[in-house]
Amino acid sequence: MREASPVSRFWHRRIAFFLAIPLLLTILSGSIYSILLTVGIDAFWLIKLHTGNFGVINLQSVYSPLIGIFTLMLLLTGVSLLRLPQGKGPS
Repeated sequence: MREASPVSRFWHRRIAFFLAIPLLLTILSGSIYSILLTVGIDAFWLIKLHTGNFGVINLQSVYSPLIGIFTLMLLLTGVSLLRLPQGKGPS
């Protein structure tokens, strides 16, 4: 397998950290809310975080599409790091 180009690694390293923050926040807030709900605790503020309402900043109208775009960007930059050996591509 060939090594990924320095440009691919550069961009993936730069954007992966920042794009992963809202993804991690969404995953954690949804999971913790679900766990708390099963034990009878309704932490509605977690759902607000989960949907992009951060109190002073309310991104609910654009948060879901942004999460989708961020996921695709992370996927594309991650896949760009993978290189098939020369001459061994799909047939």
